[in-house]
Amino acid sequence: MPTRRRIAFHEMIDDHIGNYNFRVIIGQRDFGQFAGVDGLSIENEVIEYQDGNDFLVRKRPGRVKYGDITLKKGYVNNTILFDWIDASRLGNGDYGREEISIVLHANDDPTKDPEIKRWNCFECFPKSWKVSSMDGKGNDVLVEELVFTMEWFEEA
Repeated sequence: MPTRRRIAFHEMIDDHIGNYNFRVIIGQRDFGQFAGVDGLSIENEVIEYQDGNDFLVRKRPGRVKYGDITLKKGYVNNTILFDWIDASRLGNGDYGREEISIVLHANDDPTKDPEIKRWNCFECFPKSWKVSSMDGKGNDVLVEELVFTMEWFEEA
């Protein structure tokens, strides 16, 4: 019977990475239980110009815009995320700004698996908060959704 060869992590470098094994850290608190993260993006505005004797429209990069991030998770009986948007609503000077890290892991257990990639988002504050619709005839889980905006992010 042939023996199974274990594949080392460094040999899997060309394998596709699953989108399901991630953690979200807000400030110093690890919120590993989010069901989804969406919107991590960067976009350059394009500046178009044309000289009077030029037939081509020239383009160059302009300002950089970072996308808003949407976090979704099953609603639990605590008010941490709502308290964050409430702090920004009250405008206590820093508008509840936090650093948020989105951490991607290699395999199934984030406590044991190596961190593959980390995106650190800076000067984040909540833009909106909502819960999914409630239905007396339904049996779905109530989902809490938080959208936050940021000034920039770095890939670590």
